[in-house]
Amino acid sequence: MDNKKNTISFVASGDSFITRRLPSYESEFQQLSNLIKKADVRFTNLEVTTHNFEGFPSALSGGTWAIASPDVLKDLKSYGFNMLAWANNHTLDYSYGGLDATYKYLNQNEIVHAGVGYNLAEASQPKYLETPYGRVAIIAATSTYHEYMAAGEQRPDISGRPGINPLDYSIIHVLSKEKLNQLNAIEKAANVNGFYEQGVKEGILNKVNGDFQPFSRLLFKEGEKEGKYSKPNSRDLKRILGRISEAKRQADYVLISIHSHEIGGNSLDEPADFLKIFSRACIDEGAHAVIGHGPHVIRGIEIYKKRPIFYSLGNFIFQNETVSHLPSDYYEKVGLDNNHNVADAFDKSTKNGTKGFSSYPLAWESILPFWTMEGDNLKEITLYPLDLGFGLSRQKRGWPTLRKNEELLKRLASLSSKFGTTIEIEDGIGKISF
Repeated sequence: MDNKKNTISFVASGDSFITRRLPSYESEFQQLSNLIKKADVRFTNLEVTTHNFEGFPSALSGGTWAIASPDVLKDLKSYGFNMLAWANNHTLDYSYGGLDATYKYLNQNEIVHAGVGYNLAEASQPKYLETPYGRVAIIAATSTYHEYMAAGEQRPDISGRPGINPLDYSIIHVLSKEKLNQLNAIEKAANVNGFYEQGVKEGILNKVNGDFQPFSRLLFKEGEKEGKYSKPNSRDLKRILGRISEAKRQADYVLISIHSHEIGGNSLDEPADFLKIFSRACIDEGAHAVIGHGPHVIRGIEIYKKRPIFYSLGNFIFQNETVSHLPSDYYEKVGLDNNHNVADAFDKSTKNGTKGFSSYPLAWESILPFWTMEGDNLKEITLYPLDLGFGLSRQKRGWPTLRKNEELLKRLASLSSKFGTTIEIEDGIGKISF
């Protein structure tokens, strides 16, 4: 590390669901770009595939089949980003051809990127950014994905499978003894577990741990405190922690990116139990920050062992309704046919903007944190509110602008207080001091 400067600065955003080119380098863009470029390390999460339809649409998608021209990567660089993750629920929207092309265009644009690879070892490996003030590693994973999207292990006798770095998890539902007996009676009456029981009998399926009662694909357990809890998959957790162990010996700083839609209670802004367990384990292993995104809203900030965990930074760019094409699967889902176009499809799916994210104001405001470290010590975090244009037409909303927003910061402060974090608010800007 350069002795002339013992501090290093970071800025991170949430999801960049970018499907349009920057219209101009206007003053609002310049103001935001200048702020981002003040940091040494500048991270965003790319939530689209970027290619010229080299891949065909997958049978399953992350919701919208997310595609954009590779030229949008130039716009992300114009903002100042020099590091990104792209392990998320849209990575394989255009199958392996889309993955391969996106990988190619990211490399052509010389952007450090992590979380996706041609086998599991590559998808999970740390990627490194060289700065004058320290070498920085990024490791990226996602807990929100279809099973086929997970990268496969390489073997001596066969190649691995391209895909994302997965963080799987299990959910346990807890019921009282009385209710568990009622559930068991319902299962017997409806023969919910017939296939499972026959599979176990024939040796095709593994028997569920005796502490749990299966109900279709759900697991139930007896307990006094009813509800649900989740925990990370031990194999995935071990693999990711092993990569952190490697990276902390190869770099001065280690960042973890995790894309996670899953919720802990009944609200998008509450992280799942497994995400909290995972994030703290990453810090325990040596990570310097955990950067969360995925639910398209902000979540609280935890300072754990003097390291930040951003459970979700919301959206940075959100242009999910201006993709150029959609496959027939999407049209069929909303009751349309080949005589219709993308505008028809989005009008129908959102009921002309009255349902979905287009009508949800919390998806259109978010936070951009800027923090500094001196050696291993976190010095200060400044929180800049962003506005993405709620209420504008779909072709105009989705670009971020800096806005002083005390109500947003108060909401973030309330969410963060659950983790013991205090956010000071002054003149529309938030600060966490140490």
